[in-house]
Amino acid sequence: MTRSLLPHLRSSAKRLGAGLITLGLVTCLQLPAHADEGEANAAYAIGLWGDLPYSPVQEAVGLPNLLADMNAQKLTFTVHDGDLKQGSGSLCDDGLYHRAVGWFNALQGAAMLTPGDNDWTDCDRPANGGFNSRERLDRERQVFFSTPLSMGRDPIVQEVQTEALCLGQRGVVPCSENRRWKVGRVTYITLNIPGSCNNLCDTAPDPAEFQARNAANIKWLRESFAAAAKTGSVGLMIISQANPGWDKSDPTRAPMRDPQTLEQTDGAPDGYKEYLLALREQVIAFRRPVAYVHGDSHYFRIDKPFLDARGRRLENFTRVETFGDNAANGNNDVQWLKVVVDPKGRDVFSYQPMIVPGNREAVPAP
Repeated sequence: MTRSLLPHLRSSAKRLGAGLITLGLVTCLQLPAHADEGEANAAYAIGLWGDLPYSPVQEAVGLPNLLADMNAQKLTFTVHDGDLKQGSGSLCDDGLYHRAVGWFNALQGAAMLTPGDNDWTDCDRPANGGFNSRERLDRERQVFFSTPLSMGRDPIVQEVQTEALCLGQRGVVPCSENRRWKVGRVTYITLNIPGSCNNLCDTAPDPAEFQARNAANIKWLRESFAAAAKTGSVGLMIISQANPGWDKSDPTRAPMRDPQTLEQTDGAPDGYKEYLLALREQVIAFRRPVAYVHGDSHYFRIDKPFLDARGRRLENFTRVETFGDNAANGNNDVQWLKVVVDPKGRDVFSYQPMIVPGNREAVPAP
């Protein structure tokens, strides 16, 4: 998207946002009616980050450096793919969520978030305050996802999964954290798929909550692929938190699974197989480039691990794992990923890891 379109998007977001909150409706922010084909096909850049901050020094030093670096890049929007804090030994209190709102609203352009396990499923650990995980997710929905507007200094209006399909502390509620938006000819979606077995293991597993949310996620996934195809999207990006495991060779904390059957092979509860089967079906049918962004295992990589049932690589699928705290080594993991989105390009998405100068430690900036 050209920078000339941003004023139209910003004013539309503010007008639509107020009306949508009043009417209880949602929509996807489209390009202005006068936007020509050239503008719809214009390249733009976005920023991806997650699994940060994981320590007081990362929050106090590394995070401000990272936010400033992203703001210097003229990004159309940014997305944090979950985990606003470390997994244990830090509180999941409201203060965390409100500090995070401040981070996102300090970013130029629109800013988005999808929840991570450290933000809610693992909050029932005594070291995290012993919260009820459903109550914490309810609170995240109130703080981050109460309107169709994104966060950021220039918010946009997003489509929201408004059906009451998920479970909260007091019953069935909308899955308001699941979002969809379109910029130019590319569709983006977020899905609440956290680590820790997707809420099927750890301190207080919750199979009922998992079953409801998993069905909602699969529904949103299928509807989003259909919407992308209907509107002529040339590519689709999915952002969630968990590394669901793709094969038996992953050296990180990902689940081990047979890449053809997608059966989990490590004996742990499997919170992802049904979803992965639906994802594979949709990727094959879509045929155009699909970028799958996640965090969780804190290992920056871009690869193509997804196979079909016959063991053939899905050529149009790219897994993108963002940087995250990988070791207790200060700030040198506090980095982000720049994605250049070119609707005219054969692969649509190209990737540039951004090493923040102020966060370099092992090899300081020259």
